[in-house]
Amino acid sequence: MPKILALDTSTDACSVALHVAGEIREDFRIIPRQHTKQLLPMVQAMLDEAGLKVKDLDAIAFGRGPGSFAGIRIATGVAQGLAFAAELNLLPVSTLAAIALSKHLATGEHQVVAALDARMNEIYWAAYRFENGLPVQVDVERVDAPANIMLPDQSPWAGAGSGWRYLQEMSEQVQQAVTSIDDDTYPTAANILRLALRDYQEGKSVSPELAQPVYLRDSVAWKKKDQQ
Repeated sequence: MPKILALDTSTDACSVALHVAGEIREDFRIIPRQHTKQLLPMVQAMLDEAGLKVKDLDAIAFGRGPGSFAGIRIATGVAQGLAFAAELNLLPVSTLAAIALSKHLATGEHQVVAALDARMNEIYWAAYRFENGLPVQVDVERVDAPANIMLPDQSPWAGAGSGWRYLQEMSEQVQQAVTSIDDDTYPTAANILRLALRDYQEGKSVSPELAQPVYLRDSVAWKKKDQQ
């Protein structure tokens, strides 16, 4: 069984998970604006508890976005630094897919639209159908105003993630089709790890320099938001 470390700092949550001997351990904390200070100590504590060093790992996974511009950069930078030093490959994982998986594991829903608050009256979102317990993306990840979100079809869909706090601004079609909403669902390192295991088994790891964050919005827009 591969030994994989996973990181996520794409939201107010900061989490680290480790897969060893078929088991997943996780440290999940809601710590806004403390990711830079807390992430590496959390990683070290997780490895120490397992009696491992970074060089003992087979790969490192991280939440590659979308989400907080600064948060995604933190996870990407830490993952790349650790991987370069230990000559490991990386597994970049969609934070939206991780949110969808959280909803599926909690409720058993098989059609989930994951959405994150992108600020500036926009939402990051993507739709997923589940096959064999894992999400399959229906279409591309997008950033849209709430009123512009369109579901793949009129069948029942579940909603997960902070973007669903804008439900009342969405179209009547969306409001009628979405049957179950959890707007407090976060991407977690444990679910980043579960998705990374699939990618690892399929040989989809990449070298550190090729592992890039996914913002869905340009950095200029984020800088304007951060200055507000």
